[in-house]
Formats: sequence, structure tokens, C-alpha cells
Amino acid sequence: MTGVCGCCGALRPRYKRLVDNIFPEDPEDGLVKANMEKLTFYALSAPEKLDRIGAYLSERLSRDVARHRYGYVCIAMEALDQLLMACHCQSINLFVESFLKMVRKLLEADKPDLQILGTNSFVKFANIEEDTPSYHRSYDFFVSRFSEMCHSSYEDPDVRTKIRMAGIKGLQGVVRKTVNDELQANIWDPQHMDKIVPSLLFNLQQGEGTESRSPSPLQASEKEKESPAELTERCFRELLGRAAYGNIKNAVNPVLMHLDNHSLWEGKSFAVRCFKIIMYSIQSQHSHLVIQQLLGHLDANSKNSATVRAGIVEVLLEAAAIASSGSVGPTVLEVFNTLLRQLRLSVDYELTGSYDSCGNLGSKVIKEHEERQLQEAVIKTIGSFANTLPTYQRSEVMLFIMGKIPVPGMHPALASAKSGFDCSRMIQVMLLKSLLQVATGFQTTNMLTALPSSFLDPLLSLTLMEDAEIRLLVLEILVSLIDRHDNQPKFSSISIISDISVLKLKVDKCSRQDNLFMKKHAQQLYRHIYLACKEENSARPHFETLYTLLALISMELANEEVVVDLIRLALAMQDLALSNEEMLPVYNRCAVHALSAAYLNLICQLTTVPSFCQHVHEVIETRQKEVPFMLPEGVFTESPSIPKSLDKLEGHLLFLQSKITEVLGGSGYNTDRLATPYIPQFTDEDRLSKRKSIGETISLQVEVESRNSPEKEERTPAEEITFETLKNAIVDSIGMEEQERERRRQVVEKFQKAPFEEIAAHCGARASSLQSKLNQIFEITIRPPPSPSGTITAGYGQMQSRSVPVYEMKFPTCACTRAGGGGERDGTRWPSPAPQPLRSAGGRAGETAPPLPPPPPPRAPSDEAELTLSLHPHCDKPSGSPSDPARHPKVTRTRH
Repeated sequence: MTGVCGCCGALRPRYKRLVDNIFPEDPEDGLVKANMEKLTFYALSAPEKLDRIGAYLSERLSRDVARHRYGYVCIAMEALDQLLMACHCQSINLFVESFLKMVRKLLEADKPDLQILGTNSFVKFANIEEDTPSYHRSYDFFVSRFSEMCHSSYEDPDVRTKIRMAGIKGLQGVVRKTVNDELQANIWDPQHMDKIVPSLLFNLQQGEGTESRSPSPLQASEKEKESPAELTERCFRELLGRAAYGNIKNAVNPVLMHLDNHSLWEGKSFAVRCFKIIMYSIQSQHSHLVIQQLLGHLDANSKNSATVRAGIVEVLLEAAAIASSGSVGPTVLEVFNTLLRQLRLSVDYELTGSYDSCGNLGSKVIKEHEERQLQEAVIKTIGSFANTLPTYQRSEVMLFIMGKIPVPGMHPALASAKSGFDCSRMIQVMLLKSLLQVATGFQTTNMLTALPSSFLDPLLSLTLMEDAEIRLLVLEILVSLIDRHDNQPKFSSISIISDISVLKLKVDKCSRQDNLFMKKHAQQLYRHIYLACKEENSARPHFETLYTLLALISMELANEEVVVDLIRLALAMQDLALSNEEMLPVYNRCAVHALSAAYLNLICQLTTVPSFCQHVHEVIETRQKEVPFMLPEGVFTESPSIPKSLDKLEGHLLFLQSKITEVLGGSGYNTDRLATPYIPQFTDEDRLSKRKSIGETISLQVEVESRNSPEKEERTPAEEITFETLKNAIVDSIGMEEQERERRRQVVEKFQKAPFEEIAAHCGARASSLQSKLNQIFEITIRPPPSPSGTITAGYGQMQSRSVPVYEMKFPTCACTRAGGGGERDGTRWPSPAPQPLRSAGGRAGETAPPLPPPPPPRAPSDEAELTLSLHPHCDKPSGSPSDPARHPKVTRTRH
């Protein structure tokens, strides 16, 4: 009976009969739609049969795959897809297990068509939102298999492209199915990301070569539009867009590893493209996480080749430009610290020729031009990061970079032991270039807080360095900081401008904060501008930048007092060019004359005083006729016609201070100040800035510390033995006397001719020394009074005392007590002590003691000792000699 039922189709279960009816006799006819509708209706009516339907379909599909009946395989998969789309019941999970088993069977087949068929079915399944969760479903196989399909190397290029696209779509489906389902295995785990991300990057990289030879829009077909590269990029963007805060690291790490393993940093273009996709795809508030990972990867590759590090820095540059809207994260200074550290390492590598101190990496040859390219890339990246910051953070970054610059006299370790002075010089240049990038475009309303003394003082001290490149960089930084209205391009070249209205300058009224800034730092700025003109190795760019700096100070920070000081400074520069004591080259003297003329021509038109303008224009016209080499047009050219020597110039060729004082005094300017020549005050900063070696700097610092030591007054200062000391010891004493006489003459002349402000500034420099001496005096005066036991007599009649604790002090017996008499204190009578019986050899018991013999008269204190006074606890009066009544007036003696 059982055999009969098995052979008779009418006695089989209904779900099997419905499944069998959807398959036609000829597979080319396709799915029988009418019977498929009956099967769907039955599955919806009896959802408990759904898992059996899925199992039976899976059984038939496995049999058809084994028999190579691929037409029936396609019909079975189509039926499964329709059932999945229609059914969303409680028991859908068991049906899904059968479905995934069938998809896995297709993906394991060798036929590309079956793989593509299974992938398409999986993608349809991934787009379905399930109502019931699943606790035991796993997608590990699909991640591995789809990743493998992405790397397909099938012989036929068309089939290979189809397989790779199927793999990309499959990975996209896995991400969609699992990324929002907390019950599924975490797709962001490294074990999955390490397979998904490299597969996508592989196809993205393969598409780079075909993009350049893409057909014209008229010839582009639908197939060309759906290239693997475009599909990969869309899938990659979707993956990154779904990444939460904690998943960014797992998604970016495989990208870094892929670029490392395939040496893709050196080309730069692909790495930049990848990270542009990443930065634009993730949420903007997560951008700083990518920046931090790139910085960490840069540190990890510190000893890699310069081209690799330059590629990472180039990617950082592009990423920073994109992340500008969301800032660069909370650790702003750490970003710049990492970049500056890489900059210093690059300088060390360039100078030492090795990636470590041992030099055992002989296989890696360091090329100087590659390190220079890396340094330029780092500097450019620092500027890009700075442009993303607000004003207050940019000011902190400038102060941070300035703290890294080895400034003579402020940083003892100017260089590492490996490279010496050259390393210090290169580091100074690189860091100043970085600072210039940060300062470019810096604008603030309050320069006093944005540019504190802790920043300006070391920056200005670098203007006195002997290196011309360093001085030029400092001047350019100052120009960038002061320029707040984009007037700098209008003064890029120094020339005589007949009418400054054509420049269309933007001039605002000097604010209160600017006035305070100039009151604090104006004299310092003038001094360094004047001293910069005295450098012998200054070239045309230096004088042009000085002209721009003077012009911008006049535009941005000038009030009436500043204008007067700037005119005095310009006249002082003219006197500097006339002086023969400075021994300046003829070119420099002509350049200073031209600089002074160009600036006076500008400032006279800004003051709008007609007589002042007339005097300046007359001198300029005279120079154009007689001495054109004293004007910018005759000096700052490619081939200037400079005479061999400058003879004594006549008065009509010079700007006269008396004439300028007269014409400006009539317009309300301070004539007394105008009539006073500007003389800069020289300080120890000049010596500090000229130091070049470590030994000289340390020697100078020891000298400064010895001067500031609080124990200096208590001991004879020992003379330092330095190179200068040994050199001076050889010089003839007559020459030393002449130098001392000349120094005294200069001091007297300075106090006779210098203005009151400069004398006051010079005296203020000694305030710290005076305060230290006062502190020493106060410390001596507030010590406790010396006690007899604590008195130590020193030579030369001086007294040195040491403090003695109270319990160790020895108080001498007062005369009133020894005499047996009473005393009084503050009007109170102290009773005399009762006479005590005394038994002596010559007397009887009960007799009172005889009076004490008078003590010897007091001795006068000698030169070697001094009489010490003490206080009695009862009488509170000093007692010298106990028997002297004049010294003890309140002690009464009673004789019994």
C-alpha cells in the first residue's frame, strides 16, 4: 500500500504537489505563473508549511544542480524569491535557512552563471526587512565568498567583470542586511572589514586605468555606466556612511594596510582618492578620527622612505581641507606636534644620511631632494590645518610652534649631537616656514592678546640673526600678522608712488587695542627694523619686505605718536646710510637711502601735509636728476648702477630733520619729539642673537645666572674663564684703556642726546637688579635680633649673625638681681628678695651676706669685638655694665 501511495501523485502532500506544478516540462518555458500563484496563496494560508516548502525546493535545486539541469535551477530560485517577497510570517526564519542553503550551494558551484544567479537572489533577500529577528544566522561564508569573487581572475574579461560586480553587490547586500541588526554578527569586526574593504579597494584601483579611456557620452552604453569601479565606489560610500563613531577605526585601518601592502602611497593619486571618498562619506563630526589615524600611521612610518611619508602627508593635506567644517578634533596641538616632529626627523635624516643613529639600514638610500619634497609637503599641510582653525586656536598654534624654534639664548640645546649647528639652522628655517604658513591670512581685532610678548620677543630676536634667510622669513611673518586688510600685495615692490590713491588702500581708524599694542611693542619694532638695515648680507627681498612692514604699520597701527616715531625712524635710517662707522657696503647704503625715500614719500601722502609732501618730492626729484642710485628705481633692479663709493652728500639730496620738524610742527605734531633724533637702545639681545654655537650659548647663560644669583652680594664674584676672557687677557692694556674711555664717552653721549623715553626704558631694564638688591636688604633687616650665643665676629670689623633658637639662648643675670635689690617695670615695684642666711668661715649663722663688691669698670669695645646688649626678662632694658647706674636707671638698690 505504501508503494502504491508513493507512485500515485494524487496521494502526495499538497505542498509537494504545488511545488512540482510550478516546474514546466520544458525549462525554457519558464515558471508556470498560475501554479506559482496557487503555491503563494497556500504558503500564506498555511505559514506552518513554509519551512517544508523551502526544504523541498532546496532538495529539488540540489538535485538539478547535480544533474546540470540549470533551467530548473533558475525556476527554483525564481520561486524562492517570490515566496520571500510575499511571506513575512513568524516562521519565515526556517524558510530563510533553506533559502540561504540554496544560495550557498549556487555560490559554491564552478559555473559563473550559477554564482551570479545566487548573488542576485541574495541581494533581493538583503533588501527585505524582516519582521522577526534571527539569533543563529551567520553570514561569514557570504563575506568570504563575495570577497573572493571580487578578486576573480576568470579568463574571459567580460565574465570576469560580471563575477566581480556580483561580488561587489553581494558585499553590499551583506552590509545592508547586518549593519542595522544588533542580533547579527558585527560586520564591523576586523575579521570582516579586513576582507570587505580590500576587496572594494582592489576593484576601485582596477577601474583607474579604464577611466582615462572612457568613450564619449554619445557612445556610452548602459553597460559602461555600470562599471565595477563606479559600483565599488557607490558600495564603499554606503559602507562608510553607515559607520558609527566606534566603527570608523575598523573601517579605515584596512585602507591604510592595503595602501601599505601594495605601495600605493607613492603614487599619491589613488591614496588621495580613497581618503576623499572616506572624508566625504562619513559623518562630518567623525572627521577628526580619520585625521588622528593618519597621524598615527605617519608616526608608524617614521623610518620609511621619504616618498611614502610624503604620500601620507599629501593625504593629510587633502583630508584637512575637507574636514575644515568639522574642525580637526579636540587634540589640535597634537596634530601640529606630530607634523613638527616629522619635520625635524626629516631634517635629521637629510643631514645624517641614515634613518637611525647606528646607520645599519644601508639598503635604504636617503635622497636629499625627496626629503626636501617631504618637508615642503609638511609645511603646506601645517598651513592647511591652520586654515581650519578659529583665530584663538591659530594664535595658540603660533605660540606652540614658536616654542619649538631653537632661539639663541632661550633654548640651550640648539642642535642634536648628530648634526650640530647645521641642524639647528635648518630646523629654524623649516619651523619659520611653518609659522609663516599659519600666520598667512591671520586676522584679529585685538593684536595685544593674539600676539603676546611670549611670542613677539623670541620672534623679533630672530631678526638679528646672521642668516639672511631666517631674517627674511621673520620679516614676512611680521608682515602677515600685521596685514589685516589685504594691503600687502599693493606694497610687494618698493617704488616711488606719485599718487597713492591709485592703490585703493584700506585704512581704518586705529582702535584702542591697537594703541595699547603699539605702546607696549612699538619701540621694540622700531629697534629691530633699524637693526635689520645694518646687516651686511641683506639683499633686495629684505629691503622690499622692510618697506612693506613699515607701510603696513602705517596702515594698520598708526596714530599721531606712531607717525612721528616712524618719520624719526626713516630719518635715522638715512643717517645710518650716511655714517661711515658701520662699514656697510655701498649697495646696502644706497638701498637704505632708497628705502628711506620710498617710505617718506608714502608717509607724507598719508599725513596730507602739503609742505611736508613738497619737501619730500623736491628731494626725490633732485635725486632723480643727480643720484638716481639713491632711489628704488635705480637700486632694486637686476643690474643696478652703483658707484664704487659714496662721497659726502650735499644737503639738497637729503631729507632734513629740521625742515620736516618745522613743516609738521605747524600742523600740530609734536615738534620736540620730531626734533629728537631716533637712537636705538642696544641690549644683551644683540649678543644673544649673534650666538651660533652651543658652547657660547651655555657660557652666556651661566653668566646671566651668576648675575641673578641671590648669593652674589655675600661672596666675591669669581671671574669667568671663557674664550672672551682669554682673548682679552692677551690684548694690550693700552688698548683696553682706550676701549674703556670710548665706552664711557658713548654712555655720556647717549644720556646727553637720547630722548627721555629711551633713557627711561634703559633705566627700567635695571629694575630687576635693583629689586633683587632691595630684597636682600629686606631679608637682612627682618631677621631676628642676634643673641650673645649667636654672634660671630668677622674680620674687618663686620658682624655676622646666625639665628639661635630661643631654648638655646643664654640670658645673663641682671644687675638688680645680683645686687639683691628690687626693681620696677612700667610703674610696678618688684620686691627685693629676702636676705638668705649665710654660713661662712669668718661669720656666724644668721648674719646677712655682705654686699657684693663693685664690678670692674666696663671696657670700651675694641676693633675686633663689639659689646653685645641683652634684654632681661623683668626689666626689659638693655644692660651693658651691671654696675653702671646710668645704663640701668630704674634699678633701685637696697642695703640690708
